[in-house]
Amino acid sequence: MNEDLELETYIHISPNVLGIYLFDIKNQKNLYKQELELVGDNNMTNLKNLESFLADNIFEVEKLAGKFIKNIYLILENNNISNISFSIKKKNYETKISKKYLENTIIEAKDLFKENYQNEKIMHIVIKKYLINDKYYKNYEDNLIGDHLCLEMNFISISKDLALEIEEILEKFQIRIRKYFDKKYITNFFDGEPIELSNLAHKIQIGTNINEVDLVPKKSQKIGIFERFFQLFS
Repeated sequence: MNEDLELETYIHISPNVLGIYLFDIKNQKNLYKQELELVGDNNMTNLKNLESFLADNIFEVEKLAGKFIKNIYLILENNNISNISFSIKKKNYETKISKKYLENTIIEAKDLFKENYQNEKIMHIVIKKYLINDKYYKNYEDNLIGDHLCLEMNFISISKDLALEIEEILEKFQIRIRKYFDKKYITNFFDGEPIELSNLAHKIQIGTNINEVDLVPKKSQKIGIFERFFQLFS
């Protein structure tokens, strides 16, 4: 396998299907795809089969990738995924609604969510609307003038207990989860486009939805407080 290839590994867990995909970023296609159909509609059935499914497939994925798989992206379809509407309103003491001010408002909203839903692990944060001085904006516009900012947001999350149960299975293979995806969210966003599930998740992961915020701590002083916050201002 060419070491220069950029590859991502995706695992899909749903009540009826387990899937694993080795995705070639450059060529936008799966180099490896294996799915196991499950009988029944119990959300826990998939976890009972996950360990054996990984044991049957991880070696083949690693052989194609030419390296050990240490991190994966997890796509979940589960009845226990929550989609919670959340609003925050703040007074602006500056002339304009700056990028920094918006960043701080989103941090505050995230902290409030975590305080009120302590057993939830955030999968996606999506800004639905910006309300500035009682005027709605679907997307952020730079240098808007206003005394008040209100954000209407959706927090998509799963219970930390379920996340821990999945993580413990993956740890048996020395694999960590880089990011969680809600399958319903990513398929609805692309409105039924006939694209492989791994490709849909990759597109979300690189910021196709400009109103999704991925809060990642900065790695260096040259990078802003959030690595992907630039999506809102491009």
